[in-house]
Amino acid sequence: MSGTVRLTAAQAMVRWLSVQMTEEGERFIEGVWAIFGHGNVAGLGEALHGIGAALPTWRGQNEQTMAHAAIAYAKGKARRRAQAVTSSIGPGATNMVTAAALAHVNRLPVLLIPGDVFANRRPDPVLQQVEDFDDGTVSANDCFRSVSRYFDRIQRPEQLLTALPRALRVMTDPANCGPVTLAFCQDVQAEAWDWPEAFFAPKAWRIRRPEPDAADLAHVAGMIRAARAPVIVCGGGVVYSGAESALGDFAARHGIPVIETQAGKSALAQAHVMNFGAAGVDGSAAANALARQADLVIGIGTRFQDFTTGSWALFANPARKLVSINVQPYDADKHGAMGLVADARVALERLGALLEGYRAAHADAQARAGWLAAVDAHCAAPADTNALPTDAQVIGAVQRAAPEAIAMCAAGTMPGALKLLWQPAQGGYHMEYGYSCMGYEIAGAMGLKLARPDREVICFVGDGSYMMANSELATAVMRRVPFTVVLTDNRGYGCINRLQQGCGGEQFNNLYAHCNVEAQPEIDFVAHAAAMGAHAVKAQGIADLEARIAEARSRDIPTVIVIDTSAEPGPGDGLEGAGHWWDVAVPESGESGKLKRAYARYLEAAAKQNLVN
Repeated sequence: MSGTVRLTAAQAMVRWLSVQMTEEGERFIEGVWAIFGHGNVAGLGEALHGIGAALPTWRGQNEQTMAHAAIAYAKGKARRRAQAVTSSIGPGATNMVTAAALAHVNRLPVLLIPGDVFANRRPDPVLQQVEDFDDGTVSANDCFRSVSRYFDRIQRPEQLLTALPRALRVMTDPANCGPVTLAFCQDVQAEAWDWPEAFFAPKAWRIRRPEPDAADLAHVAGMIRAARAPVIVCGGGVVYSGAESALGDFAARHGIPVIETQAGKSALAQAHVMNFGAAGVDGSAAANALARQADLVIGIGTRFQDFTTGSWALFANPARKLVSINVQPYDADKHGAMGLVADARVALERLGALLEGYRAAHADAQARAGWLAAVDAHCAAPADTNALPTDAQVIGAVQRAAPEAIAMCAAGTMPGALKLLWQPAQGGYHMEYGYSCMGYEIAGAMGLKLARPDREVICFVGDGSYMMANSELATAVMRRVPFTVVLTDNRGYGCINRLQQGCGGEQFNNLYAHCNVEAQPEIDFVAHAAAMGAHAVKAQGIADLEARIAEARSRDIPTVIVIDTSAEPGPGDGLEGAGHWWDVAVPESGESGKLKRAYARYLEAAAKQNLVN
């Protein structure tokens, strides 16, 4: 019979985490981001110090952005490894709620360990304790319940015997993957218990590959065989399954064109002959033409988010049918789809065996070539070097200077422009667009570079998003994590300003010029970034931007390149006619003619929605 070892609950937690392994023999939880306070310093803080390099600890500047870095790391590792984040109780904990929601929406694993109030309740109310007048069991950490895949409150040491395995089960489950919150009462962290030594035996966690149901598989194969104009919508599940090569082979063999979501972009390199580019609101002309004509839409690992579907006005063919291949039944059965619940790679292999001899013949290579030529022209260096460049021209400069880089972003105009215009090598794209969280970019770039040290990482961020959260730039300098930030300054929230006008509104409270301020800001982004230790420069136009990107590769710290860009609406960020409708509610009543015209356009577009399969 195995013996026992006496450890505090915090010591037991970190010891257990340190021996949870991937199939490849690496720690699944690579390490822990931590900001200590009274809710975790004496318990988890002491335990993390004691375990040292067996489970390393890193300090960040803000709990939310530490968690963003951890989430980007998990995404960069295609969910095969993760990181943990710990905070004190109160504001330190609730700072992480936004990040938990981001991970939840994007189905990404992160372990959040906020400190919690005293389980024994002796010092009630402890500093930062939220007191519910009607429920003595509530703490601020209950905010995490709706944005965690698994939530537990550790009120006794021995509860870790079941809570920790449950946490790792969720984080390694392809269908249920997402954030886990273990709210850890601060007195319990320090409480000792006699732990079975067997609890700390190393364990390898295997990520399962569910096989499809045979009847469903045969049905889907029959639907594909009957289709004359099928199209594949490639989602993030292709990447998480490691199904990139399987998808490329399947699409080429059967002549089925592939269009991309934000999460699925770069599963196929842009050079792949069956890759017709981005779908939906921010989609290519070639992809959206295929989508409108499709009689069968085959989603693989996608949530069918509104941007992808043009709020369901894109797949407008009244005869179209919908197939959804997904490990999560919730996603597989959306919108009346014929669901095939399976791992993406396994499903493609099994379908391929049933589709021998089938080949669609509607992929228009000429349309694809025409679209790519239009992108090149649109992203070319401006003839007028005195005019402020568009986002498209900035993207073109980065593409020419760093064609093998991973382009990453999260919010604003750039996500749509990048989805449409960036032409990645395989794996050359990282976008947080499920939650589209402003402030993700800098921390996310650091987490991504930690996950992919072999790749050049280019972080696109607007001035508005940079102002939301930039402090992990200092952490990246301290840890010597090099990446390049292209900071486009259009003097406010340019993306929402354009949306505001597109919905019939007046320019209001987005660009600084239209805000209620006594003086226009004069923010020196170069000086700000340099003050945190980054190498920071101002690019004097597109040619200078290209040169600065090349220079950044020689550094072991982040480089921030600031460039002024146009804030004007119009075709500067996409290709004219390529986009599709997005359902953003327009006021039904209003006095301005512009608003009335916008509402009339809204009704016309809404009538084209194809909501039922």
